[in-house]
Amino acid sequence: MSNKDERNSISEVTWDDYMPGISIDCVIFGYHKKELKILVLEYKKSGIFALPGGFLRKNEELKDATERVLFERTGLSDIYLNQFHTFGSLKRADTKPMQSVLKKNQVPFEENHFLLQRFVSVSYYALVDIKRVEPVADELSDSCKWYDTDTLPPLMLDHREIFETALKHLRNNINRNVVGMNLLDESFTMGELQNLHETILSEKLNRTGFHRKMMLSGRLKRLGKKKTGKAHRSPFLYKFLDA
Repeated sequence: MSNKDERNSISEVTWDDYMPGISIDCVIFGYHKKELKILVLEYKKSGIFALPGGFLRKNEELKDATERVLFERTGLSDIYLNQFHTFGSLKRADTKPMQSVLKKNQVPFEENHFLLQRFVSVSYYALVDIKRVEPVADELSDSCKWYDTDTLPPLMLDHREIFETALKHLRNNINRNVVGMNLLDESFTMGELQNLHETILSEKLNRTGFHRKMMLSGRLKRLGKKKTGKAHRSPFLYKFLDA
């Protein structure tokens, strides 16, 4: 969880402006060189890792709040978002991790501090072009950077469960155009599309079967050949038809 007031430091935020007990947590997926990655924050001086997130202002639409949180962490707007689950486990009543973060950052607090309540998390996953993102840490964090989904650090509270649920949802929806449209370049080879599917699914796919399935799906438009300087071996480029 994180929040950055646009005007004040964390100790000066007017928490009455925010909805109590509701948080937003985001699994921000990026893809690069056959690796699926997500953005993870590391809180200052604490060794505590968390998904990027924030809180809902009382005068703000939920989607607008999520887009604000994502813009603060990635610098991007118009990101593909999917609200995939709500998490409200009793694990979220554990205040020890956030107390540690506040202490390490020398933020004064009392037992009833806004950040120490139990939050129900409305969770989204986002699909972004990793080449366009310049990750930005929030005020309480040392870093916000990409981690390979196979080698994530331990995440606070139920954030690991949030990530795993998001990944399962992404796998179940892999055949929707929005996945490839947001994680690949506008034009791509069939091999690049297969690599993306294999990385997300974490399994090897039959090349001939995959090619046939994609061509019969009616989702792709074949373009010219990719310029490689080897005319007879150049693969065709494809693009997704509008979803």
